[in-house]
Amino acid sequence: MGEFEVDGEEKLIVAAKYLVKELRSGKSLTDNAKKVLGNLLLELSRVVISEDRDEEDEIGEVELRLNVVSEKIMTRDVDESMIWDLGSGEGNLYLDAVNELRSLIDRLDGSSGLGKTGTEEVSLRKAHDVLQTAMARLEDEFKHLLVENRLPFELEHSSFRSVEADHGVEEGSMASFGAASTEDLILETNNNNSRRSSGEIVVDLINPDVISDLKNIANTMIVSGYDRECIQVCTMVRKDALDEFLYNHEVEKLSIEDVLRMDWATLNTNIKKWVRVVRSIVQIYLLNEKALDNQIFGDLNEIGLTCFVDTVKAPMMQLLNFGEAVSLGPRQPEKLLRILEMYELASELLPEIDALFSDHPGSSVRTEYREVMRRLGDCARTTFLEFKSAIASDVSSHPFPGGAVHPLTNYVMNYLMALTDFSHTLDSLLMEHDDVEDLTIPPSPDIINPVMVEEESTYENSSSPEKFLAMTRHFYSITSVLEANLQEKSKLYKDISLRHIFLLNNVHYMTRKVLNSELRHIFGDKWNRKHTWKFQQQATEYERATWLPVLSFLKDDGSGSGSGSGSGSGSGSRNLRPRERFQGFNTAFEEVYKAQTGWLISDERLREDVRTKASMWVIQAYWTFYCRHKNTVSEKYIKYSTDDLERLLLDLFAGSPKSLNNSYRR
Repeated sequence: MGEFEVDGEEKLIVAAKYLVKELRSGKSLTDNAKKVLGNLLLELSRVVISEDRDEEDEIGEVELRLNVVSEKIMTRDVDESMIWDLGSGEGNLYLDAVNELRSLIDRLDGSSGLGKTGTEEVSLRKAHDVLQTAMARLEDEFKHLLVENRLPFELEHSSFRSVEADHGVEEGSMASFGAASTEDLILETNNNNSRRSSGEIVVDLINPDVISDLKNIANTMIVSGYDRECIQVCTMVRKDALDEFLYNHEVEKLSIEDVLRMDWATLNTNIKKWVRVVRSIVQIYLLNEKALDNQIFGDLNEIGLTCFVDTVKAPMMQLLNFGEAVSLGPRQPEKLLRILEMYELASELLPEIDALFSDHPGSSVRTEYREVMRRLGDCARTTFLEFKSAIASDVSSHPFPGGAVHPLTNYVMNYLMALTDFSHTLDSLLMEHDDVEDLTIPPSPDIINPVMVEEESTYENSSSPEKFLAMTRHFYSITSVLEANLQEKSKLYKDISLRHIFLLNNVHYMTRKVLNSELRHIFGDKWNRKHTWKFQQQATEYERATWLPVLSFLKDDGSGSGSGSGSGSGSGSRNLRPRERFQGFNTAFEEVYKAQTGWLISDERLREDVRTKASMWVIQAYWTFYCRHKNTVSEKYIKYSTDDLERLLLDLFAGSPKSLNNSYRR
């Protein structure tokens, strides 16, 4: 028959279908056909009975193996010693037993029939109970391996450089201006378990010898449906390790309120710790923590990532909360360098944070990190802008002794110098939010020749890099505010000559700080030339105010007037005789000497320049007058020789008041 031209089992199926069809047709069967069908029925019964017996034998074998495996597992459960302490071999034998148990459970679950027998149900419940016991034991063993094989993670901090040392930032005259500083932190790992790989520092957080054991345990727990328990154990142990690292580096768990209540010294210390720890955690610790989770969980990337995020999320949020708290605090000038340091670090580490928390489980950490970085940037910018207002509002009720460099000038210029360490960061922050009102510059102080004034509002600075344009504009504005403030402070001096010395000292200090630091790249040549002219002009004004009245006694026509240290000493000298002029000069000179030896020009070169110019004025005029009248005036009226005067002029501006004995003449 053509329809039976098939092979194998399908031939039986086709024949059976044909036979059923013929039987249902109702045709009468011959005796021969009935005999053949009877034989067929007997053969079918034999086959079915044989298969049933095979299944019963298989179930019996499963129960037998189940008893053996259960005995192995339960015997270990009674023994309190840790299996893997005896070696990986013992541990692998235990895992083999667990894996066989799981296989037996699968066979019992897949047994055929209309329903499981009571014996099968009992065996299956027993198997699941033993598996649960085994999972609890593996959980303990997993935790034990993680804890006992944890390796220390420490950092050695070296090559510290403080802003105070480089820039001399000191306390200013304003109460809100504290000592500001920053550090370049160069961190080096101090671990025997660290090495470099592709430019990254690789640290073994767990003894590498047990990684394969941890991986085997994790795989067994996960395929057994205990992945949640495995993740919880790993997360707990590794989070404790990270918490211990933070504790060892004195990073406290602080609320925002705790941070806001801190005094500046305490906050400054905590910010230093934060910068140091965040860098090491992100660049080294988190990178290696994630690698460890990948090693343990292998190809199960989702589980490894979940474990990593669960481990580091809370400690990271703790660090980010501190950053947020700092950004919410008062905008005090002394905080700016530290806040810039925090913001700059956060910006630097952003690509690494994005890479570490790129997937969904870590998105909340990534989002919070970016938000804290933004707030720190806003805080830094606002603090910088309020710094200018603080300068303008600094008021003195008394003149600064000796006309020396005012603490405000010292503070502001050293502060600006320190900010150059953050030029790129500060410039970008200012550029992002540059507003016209932020750049308002007060009128230039009226302390220079108007002909020399160039409009500072144009911010022309050909030598300043274009990338620092925003920073340059703001620095110009700050120095202009400072000069206006100094001009007001100079009015506190009753002596006009001392006003000029005060402005000379302070403008010279500003100029030297710019020329001798990175500020020269910000301010440029034009600013430097203008301010060099400014302090030179103050020197000229000082010479006129001081020495014209003194030297008016030495002019034969008697003309000359003026005010200053010898105010009034030259008036009415037109009709004085030569000996009276010597006497008037002596008195006026001694007044200048007594006053100006107590004044201070701290810059040695500037002090010598002013003394030299004073000497040129005085010695030439005195020598000319002396030569003209030495033969007509008694020596008792000629109190000083030119050498005497030259020697005495060297005592000026030393900051130590001196007086002259009336019998000084040698």
